[in-house]
Amino acid sequence: MTSSKLFEEPGLKQITVWARGVYENKEARDVVVAVTEAAALEGKFVQAWENYVDLPDRIFVPVRAYGKISDQPIESKYVYENETPDIVALTEETLVKGVPILGGIRPGAVLVVNTKRSPQEISKFLIGDTNKLKAVVTVDASGIKQGVITLSGAEGATDASGIGGGFSGPLAGAVVKATGIVSLESLLQIVKDKAAARAGYDQARVADAKSLGLAG
Repeated sequence: MTSSKLFEEPGLKQITVWARGVYENKEARDVVVAVTEAAALEGKFVQAWENYVDLPDRIFVPVRAYGKISDQPIESKYVYENETPDIVALTEETLVKGVPILGGIRPGAVLVVNTKRSPQEISKFLIGDTNKLKAVVTVDASGIKQGVITLSGAEGATDASGIGGGFSGPLAGAVVKATGIVSLESLLQIVKDKAAARAGYDQARVADAKSLGLAG
């Protein structure tokens, strides 16, 4: 299989979560771990990791965490960047400006943003392959639960603070509502703060890209 064919795997879904440096990197990591582990409960093949090329120990620099979910064994498991994501999530709203968050997205991709703003407001700042978006989703995840600031879990160590105890829980809930990639019930089995994750699911605002004037 050539590199150009790696991402043509039937059923493969790629999740990319953008964050601001070590300050938010745990929350990004928790989103992909929560969603992929929920998928594993449903019998899927999964992978979750961070992009160390992004130098996550730097403060406020854009960094990424990745997840892959498939109903078949993942052939591209040694490709360590999601070049064509189906789901993009942002841990905070300023990442929509000056950061290539939509780079390489596949047709039908969904964008989920942690923000108090509406999808209509966020859509005004988007550049790139906006015509490939299916939906823009916003949720005030930080208003539901504060982020977890910890050195636990750095450099691949065991994370003693748990998965989904900060705003990653409601952000993951919004991802699930917008995409249906796993069931809410499966997600709630993984996250530490189940009430916050459910609130994120319930409060997520989903706007069709065509209604926002983005889709082609």
